[in-house]
Amino acid sequence: MSFLVIGECVADIVRAPGAADRVHPGGSPANVAYGLARLGRDVTLLTQLADDPAGHLIGAHLKGAGVRVETGGHSGRTPSAVVGLDAEGRAAYAFDIAWTLEAGALPARAPAHVHIGSIAAVTAPGAAAVLAGAERFRDRATVSYDPNVRPELMGEHAPAVARVERCVALADLVKASDEDLAWLYPGEEPEAVAARWLALGPAVVLVTRGAAGSFAVTRHHTVAAGAPPVDVVDTVGAGDSFMSAVLDALAARDRAALGALSAGELAELLARAGAAAAVTVSRAGAHPPDRAELDAARRDPAGA
Repeated sequence: MSFLVIGECVADIVRAPGAADRVHPGGSPANVAYGLARLGRDVTLLTQLADDPAGHLIGAHLKGAGVRVETGGHSGRTPSAVVGLDAEGRAAYAFDIAWTLEAGALPARAPAHVHIGSIAAVTAPGAAAVLAGAERFRDRATVSYDPNVRPELMGEHAPAVARVERCVALADLVKASDEDLAWLYPGEEPEAVAARWLALGPAVVLVTRGAAGSFAVTRHHTVAAGAPPVDVVDTVGAGDSFMSAVLDALAARDRAALGALSAGELAELLARAGAAAAVTVSRAGAHPPDRAELDAARRDPAGA
């Protein structure tokens, strides 16, 4: 089972009250690729990295986990995000990001699964190549999408929503947070948005709600799960760890099988992905679990 993740790498500069700045490798697609590699999956990340200290740090981090890194864009500096943490570990972001991706950078061989998301899927000029990649491989691969909304980078609201919905329509599986949905569709209930997204084409829509857990919607089932108890260090990368665990768990499912997931299978999926997120928030930065850690956390959620 081979995965192709297309999207940005970002140097996360974590800034907390009373502490020195810490630099962590980040970027939602890069975190998903890293999480998949930590779980033992064969994964390629098509991204953009600069020849600078942050780029070297991120490249070494990804390759150290087993991610195959392919660059398809040029950047004078590696994108960065200042991540401000409040006293409870909640993250707020300020970005210095440009995203390019050359259309000819896509691999010749089709993967089994393509994951797209975040800044790269909606930010010109690179977004066009991201969508072209999903469209090119969709007849041979399943596709997942995580909008991972960053309001500061989304531009005008209505066009931003249209770009997100185009990505949703390309995907077989979509994961979003309740915060993503609140920005995209102010005042609407997450369950209503998930049902509307399902009508655009995906087989499965997942919504995370932080400490309140998550829910999954298919054409046959709606299933909710609580979040495991955990002492939060910070929330950086929690949603990406959740996404990696979802993709790992569903790696053997083709498009038809995704639509046929039972209520029990969805409940187990949410529980396992929630356990992965809990491990990640229990330590600093976007550091998802490996398979042994995830198995242990699933057996004993209180120990995550």
